[in-house]
Amino acid sequence: MVLEQALIENPNIIFLIVLWVLPWRGVALWRAVKNNSKPWFIALLVINTLGILEILYIFLFGRKRNKENN
Repeated sequence: MVLEQALIENPNIIFLIVLWVLPWRGVALWRAVKNNSKPWFIALLVINTLGILEILYIFLFGRKRNKENN
């Protein structure tokens, strides 16, 4: 109820959330494609975590393990 009321009173919050999530999601999806990681791509595309999952993928899970695959 409180969140609904805040969104009704200030619709710019949604715009700010989109501005926050979109770049993180774009970078994470790009990295998942480059790493040939279809499960991560699907998860990042479907699950909305306000950028948390995307940030974790970029900095923890999305790093190349083997430098020879560049």
